[in-house]
Amino acid sequence: MAFRFNFFIDENESNDPDNHDKVDSQLCSPKHKQEATEKSKQTADAIAGSSPRLGTDKQQDETPKKKFYFKAAKEHNIPEDLSKILENKVMETVSDLCYVNTSVVEIMCLDGADREGIVSKSVSSHSDLIPGVYEGGLKIWECTFDLIDYFSEAEIQFTNKTVLDLGCGAGLLGITALRGKAEKVHFQDYNSTVIDEITLPNVVANCIKAGNRMGSGDDRKTSKPPSKKPRKAERLPDVLTKCRFFSGEWSEVSRLLLSSNKPFSKYDVILTSETIYNPDYYSALHDTLAQLLNKNGRVYLASKSLYFGVGGGIYLFEEFIEERKVFRSSIVKTIDKGLQRCIMEMTFKDSS
Repeated sequence: MAFRFNFFIDENESNDPDNHDKVDSQLCSPKHKQEATEKSKQTADAIAGSSPRLGTDKQQDETPKKKFYFKAAKEHNIPEDLSKILENKVMETVSDLCYVNTSVVEIMCLDGADREGIVSKSVSSHSDLIPGVYEGGLKIWECTFDLIDYFSEAEIQFTNKTVLDLGCGAGLLGITALRGKAEKVHFQDYNSTVIDEITLPNVVANCIKAGNRMGSGDDRKTSKPPSKKPRKAERLPDVLTKCRFFSGEWSEVSRLLLSSNKPFSKYDVILTSETIYNPDYYSALHDTLAQLLNKNGRVYLASKSLYFGVGGGIYLFEEFIEERKVFRSSIVKTIDKGLQRCIMEMTFKDSS
């Protein structure tokens, strides 16, 4: 049986409710936003009460909670021998960013490199999304590039900022922030296999390739991969000392960071892409953002307008945020080409 992790999203491919990026062709119609908003209004109240927010009242505390998976958090240390991280990896490039060829990683994982077994489970279930087991981190999702493009268009500055790439997968958002001279960049994904086999190699490869400028985001074609054993750049050790890597469920990672003996300062910027496909996770995501974001920090979130099969989407999450009354949000960009997608900016209501 052949199994493939697609790097590019075919906007005309058939729908599959198991794959959260494959959505109904109705999204391409002009009336999509109205339909999605109406659907959000019908379901937002039920979703908003799925878990209490910080400082919630007694009535909300008594609201029945939906089943949630608390995967333990773990910090992944950067190996001293960086050559081991890129060993047996095939690197390619897109928008001047290096990334691991996931098809090769998939084969290696099926041969025993995946202690979590997420690849074999994904193959057997014919799905890129298995709640509580695998949350899609081996693929690079479409909205990641929307957000990278927005950084350039809106001239988002990362200089001297502390940044979190939440639900990082390949880590391209955090790598872009690192290139933008962020002071610190932390990467988080649900699965430890994703961090070890995808995120860490991508960060190391891009640090080695330091000096290349971020691309415009328009050229998405794969170019000739760099050497498998590139020469280390002089700045590499300093760049990597800015990075930390975490796996585990959001609330568990938040708890680990806030209770750690290591110095920790809240994030100036939190970046996240295609993490609101499942409404059952909204409370955990919302509370993690509330706990880890600096008082005057900003969240940049990229999402499709609606995810058929799992029920989430930008307008439903927008309703959820309004219900919680912790953040103010605004949709700063809408992409109508193909499937409608959006960029959302979030700040605390009481921020200056």
